[in-house]
Amino acid sequence: MTRPALQLYLAAPRGFCAGVDRAIKIVEMALQKWGAPVYVRHEIVHNRFVVDGLREKGAVFVEELDECPPDRPVIFSAHGVPKSVPAEAARREMVYVDATCPLVSKVHIEAERHHANGLQMVMIGHAGHPETLGTMGQLPEGEVLLVETEADVARLTPRDPGKLAFITQTTLSVDDTAGIVAALKARFPAIVGPHKEDICYATTNRQQAVKAMAPLVDAILVIGAPNSSNSRRLVEVGAAAGCAYSQLVQRATDIDWRALEGVSSVGVTAGASAPEVLVNEVLDAFRARYDVTIEPVETATENVEFKVPRTLREPA
Repeated sequence: MTRPALQLYLAAPRGFCAGVDRAIKIVEMALQKWGAPVYVRHEIVHNRFVVDGLREKGAVFVEELDECPPDRPVIFSAHGVPKSVPAEAARREMVYVDATCPLVSKVHIEAERHHANGLQMVMIGHAGHPETLGTMGQLPEGEVLLVETEADVARLTPRDPGKLAFITQTTLSVDDTAGIVAALKARFPAIVGPHKEDICYATTNRQQAVKAMAPLVDAILVIGAPNSSNSRRLVEVGAAAGCAYSQLVQRATDIDWRALEGVSSVGVTAGASAPEVLVNEVLDAFRARYDVTIEPVETATENVEFKVPRTLREPA
């Protein structure tokens, strides 16, 4: 039977960013150095395939430090942790490795610098997300006010409206955040912003590729986990850029083929914590059903690399 023709557009950049790549390497190197089990507080990155693969190698994932035995190493996830977590690990004399993405750590340092200068922080982020909790936990309680929407800005009651600074979660939608920043500046003209945008290069690049792809396709599939902030933002960016069907799939088995009946072009991308093996799995699933032509949509080239902590480069 003749398979229908399908034009597949493949976003570039897509998939792993430097912070995710570094975090996964940290767990793998810790297992090589100390042997299994190595404990990881929270999912190292938000991707079930990656987490399951590391679990098979001997990583044990927990939500809180008190679930870890004091005599085994523990790794803090790429999203960052409140200051109280490494402090407690040190008190228990645990070996720990911080896999916080350096770009998240940059935001932590910004927050501390502004706090030292007497400014109260406003954080643009998602309530309950590990990165937001980690960043807010860098300062004493009450020193970071969280806003998720422009409406939240109108409800803010800072200690001193003239002494404010703002920071953002690194995985947000660039466009949505711009509206919140504009609302903050309109209400608090003296508010201090970051020297360089907090939203990370990888988030921005992946969103730009989706924006370029959206007008070309009938549907967009974003490969990523439901709890991955940057992946969910890619779905929203695709829809906002005019693609009528923009959906998140964890892997090929999640594709709703009935919803794609009659389409002639599909865009494929992957969130920053989704490995390329899952992209290839999705492409193979399309090839099994369609006569596929693949065309890249490249909007940026990435060559960023972050070093792993020195602790892991030294012999045991």
